[in-house]
Amino acid sequence: MYPFTLERPASVADAVQLAGAGGKPLAGGQTLLASMKLRLSAPEQLVDLAGIPELTGISREGDAFTIGAMARHLEVANHADIRLAYPALADLASRIGDRQVRAMGTLGGSVANNDPAACYPSAVLGSGATVITDRREIAADDFFLGLFTTALEEGELIVAIRFPIPKRAHYEKLRQKASHFPLVGVFVAQYDDGVRVAITGAGNGVFRHAGLEAALNSSFTPESAAAVAIDSQDLNSDLHASAPYRANLIGVLTQRAVRQALG
Repeated sequence: MYPFTLERPASVADAVQLAGAGGKPLAGGQTLLASMKLRLSAPEQLVDLAGIPELTGISREGDAFTIGAMARHLEVANHADIRLAYPALADLASRIGDRQVRAMGTLGGSVANNDPAACYPSAVLGSGATVITDRREIAADDFFLGLFTTALEEGELIVAIRFPIPKRAHYEKLRQKASHFPLVGVFVAQYDDGVRVAITGAGNGVFRHAGLEAALNSSFTPESAAAVAIDSQDLNSDLHASAPYRANLIGVLTQRAVRQALG
């Protein structure tokens, strides 16, 4: 690693001030520290968010869960209320990475990083969640802008994310065994105002699939999803899987997700 200083602010206001002055926010460190060890990133100052009480906690407010940005994956996976009311979200968190990653990784860090194969962005987009920052609230549909890119402005910090509770939902993924990232992950959620289908691992960022959503709005069945043709033209093709293979996975995993959501 390159030399750097470590700051430990005790409030969001202090963290924002440090980030605005060029400090690099440190959440769970599962991506940042690894890139620093490889000398791919060399921030001169890290701003450790772990000691800020405002960024922690999980609460239910009506028909939505508000989860602090520094909530660890294991906290979400093991939270009794989430397991009862939104089991798809708890299940997704329980299968991120390995146990060490789940113990350290955070919701806010994952969403802010927006890795194109990360699991959490699919839950945020698939839920139609709201990203709450120190400055504003951003709808999920406006938040994810592409490869490692979000609507966050310089120095802006995620404080919490609000997840509306669906009627039913499920997350399916095919895991790449070496990295534990999904080759493809599909998050399906049905609300009173319609079905949302968010896909990760297949493109340059998480995205919704309009064709699958239209089909499932018409008939929420695996057969309806199976009838949708998945275009592979804009999907990733690499040493792990070809674009046509990922297109096939999208269809298969969506069918599985719907079947599990129906119970």
